[in-house]
Amino acid sequence: MKEHIYTIPVTEAFTAAGETKKCPFCALREKLERDELDLILGASMMEPDIRALTNELGFCDRHYSKMFEMKNRLGLALMLESHLESLKKELKTGNIFSRDIGAKSVERIEKLENSCYVCDRIEEKIKKMFTTAAYLFNEEKEFRAAFENVRYFCLPHYREYMLAGKRALGKDDYAELVRAANEKVTAYLNSLKDDISLFCKKFDYRFDDLPWGESKDSVERSIRFLSGEKF
Repeated sequence: MKEHIYTIPVTEAFTAAGETKKCPFCALREKLERDELDLILGASMMEPDIRALTNELGFCDRHYSKMFEMKNRLGLALMLESHLESLKKELKTGNIFSRDIGAKSVERIEKLENSCYVCDRIEEKIKKMFTTAAYLFNEEKEFRAAFENVRYFCLPHYREYMLAGKRALGKDDYAELVRAANEKVTAYLNSLKDDISLFCKKFDYRFDDLPWGESKDSVERSIRFLSGEKF
């Protein structure tokens, strides 16, 4: 197993998804994000190589907000102090605050606006987890059983899972993965469409006596299915 280090968290996420009824890859991303944020404001913060990367890449709006919400103001302040000092040196010759901003400063700011240390870490790991999940589907009976209990995959992660499977598996094994995953996505899409239609009907007085069934949270579930969990 090439991605052995990821087999346990992937299997655990698929097993838990059978109970939580969530997309297992959304759950994996959530855990990865939580772990990376804990590390960057904790043990990793003072490591010189990590500090160099955070100085270079910075963070996106979402992860600045997440770190601020974690209440570790000192850890965040220390990281920001280092980042600002690094930028001060880089931008000094570009006259960033003058009317004509230097070309190097413009390039540096643009790069900073489109990079994030935490996002990069998550993407690096989640890609390996998609590949691991493809291998496990083909090789592990325990994982296959957990897969069967998964209710659905959100569309963005369904796409990524299929692409990973195509790269990692042989033709026949990939076809089996596509069949099994597509069966789940199609079934969930059909039930979701029925639920959202019932939700709409319940705003018509003629359907007052019609049971809500599972439609009460169908709007939220539809959004999660179409775009993935937003943690």
